[in-house]
Amino acid sequence: MSFDIVLTVNGTRRTIPIPDPRVTLLDLLREGLHLTGAKKGCDRGQCGACTVLVDGRRINSCLALAVSLDGADILTIEGLAEGDRLHPVQEAFIAHDGFQCGFCTPGQIMSAVGLIREAQAGDDPERVREAMSGNLCRCGAYAGITEAVLEAQQALSQNAPTTRQGEAA
Repeated sequence: MSFDIVLTVNGTRRTIPIPDPRVTLLDLLREGLHLTGAKKGCDRGQCGACTVLVDGRRINSCLALAVSLDGADILTIEGLAEGDRLHPVQEAFIAHDGFQCGFCTPGQIMSAVGLIREAQAGDDPERVREAMSGNLCRCGAYAGITEAVLEAQQALSQNAPTTRQGEAA
């Protein structure tokens, strides 16, 4: 039995045939849409290598059935940069060597972006480490990752539009 779902993936609205209702979002992204940034690590939701944003929230795409996301807005690492201009989180990961082998890096970056968008990053390294604890790095680049998230949080909060009291954002 085949299903058609509509997803907005990295800003592009698509109608996508789903050949099997058991297809995960990760498999759809990697095999169906050829977006291979999200990695298949543990395939059990324990490593975070497959992290993407769905409707602005971080999820492990290996655990989400694609058919359950009909109408959702999906952001992957491939849609994060604007042309040749890297996202501030990507720039911070480079500046702080927040990666070694690179396997977990897309998931780490997407988790950091979600964390910052959820206003959960703050300026406390321990808070960042706790909030990023679902993303594992076998190389142990955690110090650089934490520094990158804190720097990106600060850069993004300085660039955020400010409003006067009583005005809507």
